[in-house]
Amino acid sequence: MVDLHREFTGSRFFHEDRIDRRSADALVGLAAGITADGHINQQEAEFLQDWIASNLVHLEDPVINLLYRRLSDMLEDGVLDAEESAELLQTLRGFAGLTAAKPRVSDNVFVPSNSLPLDQPTPELVWNGRLFLFTGVMAYGPRKDCEAMVVERGGQIAPGVSKKIHYLVVGEIGNEQWLHSSYGTKIKKAVELRENGSPLAIISEQHWQAALFS
Repeated sequence: MVDLHREFTGSRFFHEDRIDRRSADALVGLAAGITADGHINQQEAEFLQDWIASNLVHLEDPVINLLYRRLSDMLEDGVLDAEESAELLQTLRGFAGLTAAKPRVSDNVFVPSNSLPLDQPTPELVWNGRLFLFTGVMAYGPRKDCEAMVVERGGQIAPGVSKKIHYLVVGEIGNEQWLHSSYGTKIKKAVELRENGSPLAIISEQHWQAALFS
């Protein structure tokens, strides 16, 4: 829902932030609905592409734009083949916080961190002399404890997102910011830096913990 004609400007019930948030919520719902049967066909992919273009592409949100670009690339030749359909299914499930084992929203007690902006394939973690930064709520424990584990292994903690950091670790605990497509300045800036050629990696807490205890 986009207020194309600015009819609701100044209204305490309808304003741009609320409209954008509702549109982002609707996209999560659409992703869940389209993936419910475990298959995505050409018509569904084209509908989703048109819907994002009409409702959300104006936000210039890096994660939504990544999804939109993937859809556009898949449909550029006019055909959604089986491999692209499978990739899109996995991508949309990730966007909606769903999995093949739990494909419905009602199956999930919390929304996990969306995997869409994470580096794929996941990079090998190097500790010594590398700069880490944490964002979100960590399942491991308080952020200071997570930072201490990095320092013990020879890594360093960055004060903020910049071209100098090597890893941005996204907390595993479900986060309302992800669900509502408001990802926070750290993640947005990291995505932008990465897309502009910076070598920083955006990784999940799960991947960080796997390296921590390997």
